[in-house]
Amino acid sequence: MTVVRALDPLRLRQVFGAFPTGVTAVAALVDAAPVGIAANSFTSVSLDPPIVSVCVAHSSTTWPALQHVPRLGVSVLGEHQESAGRQLGARHGDRFAALPWHATDDGAVLLDGASAWLDCSIHDRIAAGDHDIVLLRVHELDADPAVAPLVFHASRYRRIERT
Repeated sequence: MTVVRALDPLRLRQVFGAFPTGVTAVAALVDAAPVGIAANSFTSVSLDPPIVSVCVAHSSTTWPALQHVPRLGVSVLGEHQESAGRQLGARHGDRFAALPWHATDDGAVLLDGASAWLDCSIHDRIAAGDHDIVLLRVHELDADPAVAPLVFHASRYRRIERT
């Protein structure tokens, strides 16, 4: 018989945080207004077909409004958008107040000035513990190599040192 030892959630978070990630905004128009979340659990999955993933906590109060939209915008935040990351990660208030953004014809919301952006639709969802892994089919995308990305590491926003 294998004994499964419960891991300390604080230690788990600390160790998971040792891996630096980018920071994304996942957003769409819901009833003609922008709705979105900040997510740092974003990764590429497949080139053919083009698929990326984002993980969303079951406790999210925003995801239920986004999970049925036809298109989602994923904006990879630039290093100058730390305040946007904090604002989109807030639990209360207008997450899009004073943020420059635009919507596609299909309702994906993209932040202006991002390092990269993807226009996506939900391809599949996989339950995984206290999160859902949301697979997103990419329909359009672009990047601005002149905009360095914002990085999240050890529970802090950071910037990549230019050499």
